[in-house]
Amino acid sequence: MANRWGYPDLGFGIGLRSVHFQHILQNNPSIDWFEVLSENYLDTGGRPLHILDQVAERYPVVLHGVSLSVGSTDPINFEYLKKLKALAKRVKANWVSDHLCWCGVTGLNTHDLLPMPYTNEALRHTIERVRIIQDFLERPIALENASTYLEFAASTWPESEFLASLAEEANCGILLDVNNVYVSSYNHGFDPKAYIDRIPRDRVVQMHLAGHTNKGTHIIDTHNDYVIDTVWKLYRYAHRRLGGVATLLEWDANIPAFEVVHGEALKARKFREQEDSNPKAPDLTEVPAYGD
Repeated sequence: MANRWGYPDLGFGIGLRSVHFQHILQNNPSIDWFEVLSENYLDTGGRPLHILDQVAERYPVVLHGVSLSVGSTDPINFEYLKKLKALAKRVKANWVSDHLCWCGVTGLNTHDLLPMPYTNEALRHTIERVRIIQDFLERPIALENASTYLEFAASTWPESEFLASLAEEANCGILLDVNNVYVSSYNHGFDPKAYIDRIPRDRVVQMHLAGHTNKGTHIIDTHNDYVIDTVWKLYRYAHRRLGGVATLLEWDANIPAFEVVHGEALKARKFREQEDSNPKAPDLTEVPAYGD
């Protein structure tokens, strides 16, 4: 069953990063699609935007942002939305996504994805903001589960149920970050498979995969390494539960050559094909309930 908007399964992509610009323009690599960090192109012209135009002519693109701040109590930034809407139109973005979080207060941007309290009040507040944002953009958005390192004592909802309810009530999509599910499950001691079980299949339009840094007592979502085996198993479980959706490999620090990043993304194709051909193996109970 496809997502309710008919957004396509674009296949397996990577983030568009400046270190790969020359390789992409010169070699026209055989990659399915690119995810574009919205903020990198909202207030700039010149070469970066010119290159983005060329990439968007050759490949499907989606926009992924870090500044919608859907959970904030600050007024919605309509100037930001105006620029985002124009960029989405310019590059013919298949969809636009951001994070379930807040990014600042009193007009100050912390440049971080801060966790929310999962309460009824926060849910009502965020639903209203997402509806306003979508009305302005004239399209549904997809919200990603961010990695978290602390929780609010006031929370009365599990994050997965909060996200699922928000998606239903605000009529928005979900970008399921499989690595973030694992990172947060390790940090907070919940079952990552149970988290995925609560996500409504028809709301998921995209998945993320990435590497992380394990500090022993906690994991940090650093996007600077290969995807670990346990996250690949969890991705296969997510595919079993939610079906095939556009999948992106994030690699944002210590970025290697294009072929290395693309090769890591293509591993997702292999795991999906294995799952589709033999859905009962491997035993996905191997995915630990509380981290490694």
